[in-house]
Amino acid sequence: MGAQDAQDTAERLRAITDELSDRFYERADVLRTLVATLLAGQHSFVLGPPGTAKSEMARELTGRIEGAAYWEILLSKFTAPTKMFGPVDVAALTRGEYRQIFDGRATTAHVAFIDEIFKCSAAALNETLGYLNERLYHPENGGEPIRCPLIGAITASNELPSGEDSAAIYDRLLVRIEVGYLEDPSNFAALVRSAVSRPEPPKRTTVELAALEHAVTVAVPAVEVPDAVVDAVCTLRAALRRRELVASDRRWRQAVGLLQASAYLDGRQAVGETDLSVLTHVLWDSPSERRTVEREVLQLVNPDAKEALALAGTVEELEAQLDAMAGQSREALSEWVIREAHSKLARAGNRLEQLREEAAGAGRSTAAIDRAAGRQRAVRARLLTEALGVDASMVQGRL
Repeated sequence: MGAQDAQDTAERLRAITDELSDRFYERADVLRTLVATLLAGQHSFVLGPPGTAKSEMARELTGRIEGAAYWEILLSKFTAPTKMFGPVDVAALTRGEYRQIFDGRATTAHVAFIDEIFKCSAAALNETLGYLNERLYHPENGGEPIRCPLIGAITASNELPSGEDSAAIYDRLLVRIEVGYLEDPSNFAALVRSAVSRPEPPKRTTVELAALEHAVTVAVPAVEVPDAVVDAVCTLRAALRRRELVASDRRWRQAVGLLQASAYLDGRQAVGETDLSVLTHVLWDSPSERRTVEREVLQLVNPDAKEALALAGTVEELEAQLDAMAGQSREALSEWVIREAHSKLARAGNRLEQLREEAAGAGRSTAAIDRAAGRQRAVRARLLTEALGVDASMVQGRL
């Protein structure tokens, strides 16, 4: 498979990401990160409440990989290893043979979706760790380990690990992504309309399993990592350590592959400093640390995104003030909006729009800007509804 084939694979993966982003509102950065994680041959973890399309995104993404075997499971504290990796062949057992049926289980999957990952039972823990780490499964009968074709696992939960056993699994998940319910009122309105509309079948780009595997094993590792990027990673590590955020050497080393995957996905033969933005999904353990990591990363690579985070902070302060005014009269809320919130929110929205145009024109990532703009629109909707009694979904433009 030559360079042109590798370029075609990257183009197809970008098209898949774009198509799924059109379907799953406010998930463009999530989907791109999931694709990059698969290209790096790593595992991802999606943290969010029920009903945020975690499993549906995994199914739709895997469904675009022609020839790939997909396996998913919802774990509980009582899930036996055989349910994950292969049940006992009852027919063989009646003949005095102990065998397991592996077809359709984790042992034969190219991509796996494991929901409620931290509810993994104690009995299945070691096998799950071996499966994620070495892509190996040790049969119940003590036979030779089975090498699994797993490219990467997408895992999910609405909670973080609470014990040492689940923390061991958490450590094996390189990428951590936090998702929530839709914030932009227009996106929510579109979601509601989609429940009753009958749109034309969307475009469905696919990629062959063999092409994806070649990208993971050959094309992505061949992407150059310049010295300037290495220096930037070292600078980032030192900056995070000053804030007492310490990642393991293994995690930093694995993150290099994710940087290469990000560059490959964009059709580049060398990692650039803009690829460092994907590390915002790698270097935090708890959501409370995510914003700090994001600020340090973007300070290195994306000055407009850094400003967007500051504007997002302004928007969050306005939302906190709105929360603090709960129970006050509509008149008091309206006066506050007219006197203070209106102008601050409008300035933030205007500046975010300018930043997005500048970033897009320069070919930089707009993910952080888009998230901040989404928060601005969400707070705007609350102000319209709670302070002014206006249906936000029916109003176009900014407050």
